Amino acid sequence: MLQKAEGIIIRTNDYGESHRILTIYTREFGKVAVMARGARKPKSHLSSSTQLFTYGYFLFTKSSGMKSLRQADAVNRFNEITVDLTLTAYSAYIVELVDKIVDDSVTNPYVFELLYQTLHYINEGKDVETLTQLFEVKMLIVAGMKPVVDHCVRCKNTEGRFDFSIREGGFLCEQCFFVDPYRLQVTQKTIRLLRLYVHFDLKRLGNISVSSETKKEIKYVLDEYYQAFSGIYVKSKNFLEKLQEME
Repeated sequence: MLQKAEGIIIRTNDYGESHRILTIYTREFGKVAVMARGARKPKSHLSSSTQLFTYGYFLFTKSSGMKSLRQADAVNRFNEITVDLTLTAYSAYIVELVDKIVDDSVTNPYVFELLYQTLHYINEGKDVETLTQLFEVKMLIVAGMKPVVDHCVRCKNTEGRFDFSIREGGFLCEQCFFVDPYRLQVTQKTIRLLRLYVHFDLKRLGNISVSSETKKEIKYVLDEYYQAFSGIYVKSKNFLEKLQEME
């Protein structure tokens, strides 16, 4: 029995001399693994449509084990991403984050749209660092690790100055600073943007303008939060961070 799905390739692994195993995040079936037989052969009709980040429509056999890819129709290969090392590094981190967080065969059209829109905006040349941080925040929500950003995590206060507490999982107001002496003391612009990122609809994205200092603070908060709560190791993040240091 054949199944057709709209999807984005989020991982590729060579298999044998000529085959390729694809992990595709699909709108209809969530994350699925398929075998693309002969895809590494130069003359294969699957060769150009089974590359990382490819968005398109995929036809594969339905089975309880490894599915077999029969046809792949690429709609967008995100060419600007694939020819730029920096964009490739950020995008590789984004798709690996999806791969690590979502379970196999669990349908979530929201995650599919989030992934597609993020790669689309990166390919268009929008601020890749800000987009990646926005994506990280959204994936925290998907993973059930949403930080408390609408009020103080301890007393529910919504007014005044806030710091970010990794230990408490969100904002602390001035009256509750004593709860966590190791809270992260960040600017209020960072606090406002973290709150915005939690609630923001990516489809409404316009021009992005975030200072490098603010992006650095947000990165520190998110890195610490992921390390404390996610328990996942994202291999591509190491390369991305080395690239950032070089830049």
